[in-house]
Amino acid sequence: MKTCLLLPAYNESRTIARVVQDASLFVGNIIVIDDGSSDNTPGLASANGATVLRHDRNRGKGMALRSGFDYALKNGYELIVTMDSDGQHDPLDLPRFFDHFRRTRPEILVGRRLNGRSAMPLHRRLNNRLISTVGSTLCGQTVPDFQSGYRLIQAEVLAAVNLETERYETESELLIKAGRLGFRIESLPIRAIYGNEVSHVKPCREMRLFSRLLIKSLRER
Repeated sequence: MKTCLLLPAYNESRTIARVVQDASLFVGNIIVIDDGSSDNTPGLASANGATVLRHDRNRGKGMALRSGFDYALKNGYELIVTMDSDGQHDPLDLPRFFDHFRRTRPEILVGRRLNGRSAMPLHRRLNNRLISTVGSTLCGQTVPDFQSGYRLIQAEVLAAVNLETERYETESELLIKAGRLGFRIESLPIRAIYGNEVSHVKPCREMRLFSRLLIKSLRER
């Protein structure tokens, strides 16, 4: 199946070259969506063999993913993998994603962070637990790590789901709407790597955005 890897990126010049290099051992087509970076993220990504899509200003992770999804569908990709660009996701887990997919053929496969969540600040762990519990209820399937950005998605899901959000809640929106359409979502344990990366996540804003998505999802049930 024709496969690509999407890497949304915002000011990730410290890590993007290594992520692209390591991931290219397992995926031949890597697309970096530069979300208005002010550093050399797009140049480093391109120099290491990635296709680069650029936003002229920062529009949010959700919009970066949506740009990547549109590109993947227009170019005939059948399997779309997403990872974060800050080095928290280990490209060495990619073969495990592909092996699991070949065995069970889920429409979406989500990486479940094990050791990584224990390394999160307390407020982020609580946010993650609450969103995973509520999100699983809304999508009708158990997804233990609802906010994990390490995913494998079949193109038919992206063609069927109408995404409307623009920031960190977009990943939750995708799972909720896909689950309600009957697409099967499975999880796979992964290792998360926490170092000195700078998080762009603002927990209060994240909860506000998810709460807005929750209310909208409840109205649409």
